[in-house]
Amino acid sequence: MDAAEFRRRGREMVDYVADYLENIEERPVSSDVEPGYLRSLIPTEAPLEPDNYDDIIKDVERVIMPGITHWNSPYFYAYFPASNSYPAMLADMLCGGLGCIGFTWAASPACTELETVMLDWLGKMLKLPDHFIAGTHGRGGGVIQGTASEATLMALLAARCKTLRRIRAANSELSEGEIRSKLVAYTSEQAHSSVERASLIGDVTMRMVPTDSTYAVRGSMLKKMLEEDKAAGLIPFYFCATLGTTASCAFDNITELGPICNKEHVWMHIDAAYAGSAFICPEFRPLLNGIEFADSFNFNPHKWLLVNFDCSTMWVKKREDIIGAFNHWQIPLGRRFRSLKMWFVFRSYGIQGLQAYIRKVGVQLNDPPCIFSLNGTVCNDLVGSNDLNQLLLKRITNSREIHLVPCQLSGVFVLRFAICARSTDSRHIQHAWRHITQLSCELLQENH
Repeated sequence: MDAAEFRRRGREMVDYVADYLENIEERPVSSDVEPGYLRSLIPTEAPLEPDNYDDIIKDVERVIMPGITHWNSPYFYAYFPASNSYPAMLADMLCGGLGCIGFTWAASPACTELETVMLDWLGKMLKLPDHFIAGTHGRGGGVIQGTASEATLMALLAARCKTLRRIRAANSELSEGEIRSKLVAYTSEQAHSSVERASLIGDVTMRMVPTDSTYAVRGSMLKKMLEEDKAAGLIPFYFCATLGTTASCAFDNITELGPICNKEHVWMHIDAAYAGSAFICPEFRPLLNGIEFADSFNFNPHKWLLVNFDCSTMWVKKREDIIGAFNHWQIPLGRRFRSLKMWFVFRSYGIQGLQAYIRKVGVQLNDPPCIFSLNGTVCNDLVGSNDLNQLLLKRITNSREIHLVPCQLSGVFVLRFAICARSTDSRHIQHAWRHITQLSCELLQENH
């Protein structure tokens, strides 16, 4: 493919993607293929001679699309938003074309510097304390990680390194192995599974903190666990708070938790991967109160801020804590020019446009009764028993009209309804609820 053909094929691909997104609601939102479906549709080995490009594109519909779950469909209400936008997609194209591998400033100065500035822009939108903003007198700064899972792991490993140095400075006779065997990390019982996975990778014990009736961790419970573990000779060193749990969008009480962590030399990392985008709106910003106590903070613009995957933003209060642990800001050495997506989106929408989008998804479209309304997350025990709710979900999934996933809350099998797609509007929500209501009524009639 030469430059001339690339120009032509590029226009065709833009048309294909635009047509796909404009007509996405005409496709069943989820696939009905069986595991292993794809292997029989393509050769067992790569072609020896070049394939015709037109045949490759035809195979997108024949081979790929049958196995796609359409995350950008207005009938997709599962998991969490994976929002994108046309400016972000164009920026991703530019990123691929430039091909930067930004592992150092010299490797591509613009790659490093734009990322630093974009994290400052976004930090100011969130009204983060100055110590998180690189372009101030503070000692912190921000970086783009691939996922919130990476940010959680980075924070835990940095906290472990910082604690080891502090303990050994005061007790030089203790070996690193002795100290590490006593380290304890903490998180909510409602936290994402990636938090516990971080402790497995970091080879430290992690304890799950019970939550209150709103599924939030309170200061009293964490304090009690810290005191118990210290009395047993253990060393508490890390707590991961969640603002917007995956199951129910619950918020840990960081205004209570933060002072406790600071007093006990426990690194507090805040995982706001799911709901953090909302904090750019003044009316939602109070949910971030207590951020001043955090050592690190993370959320995913690729979930709800119109920046497509991957773009997970992380800030640290003291950049030397991260750099001191890794001599670097992230686990991989190389990184893509992901900040281009932020730059294009922020300039194309403006802060007011992004706030309007958050308000549409988080408030205007969120009519049904819910446990917590932020981010359009609705959790309903619709039919009654766990068995009936599981059967209802199976029928919803088999219909392929809408897509939901479940969670467990206090032992109850719950159907989550999360507004995810940029194109979702009230008619899609109304259709979804009519469909759920119809299937629920049919199920109840069959079982009574």
